[in-house]
Amino acid sequence: MFTYIFLFIYLIIVILIASILLILSYSVSPALQNFEKKTSYECGFEPFGDSHTSFNILFYVLGLLFILFDLEIVFILPWSFFLGNLGIFSF
Repeated sequence: MFTYIFLFIYLIIVILIASILLILSYSVSPALQNFEKKTSYECGFEPFGDSHTSFNILFYVLGLLFILFDLEIVFILPWSFFLGNLGIFSF
């Protein structure tokens, strides 16, 4: 239990600082609501069409494949650098 006391103190400090900053940001910032802030887009164009359109499932599959191969490269690249030093244990 004594080994985790520093972790608990750190978590208490982090939660305290985060809550203080959150309360401070809500109390200091003005809450002005107008028509322009409530619009969907801020690029100058009026929104057209429905925002709940269906997308092709291939977009999601492509995104998942990108994440998969991106993580694979992250782990294979350092392994390939040290391949000569590891010898037979690298396989």
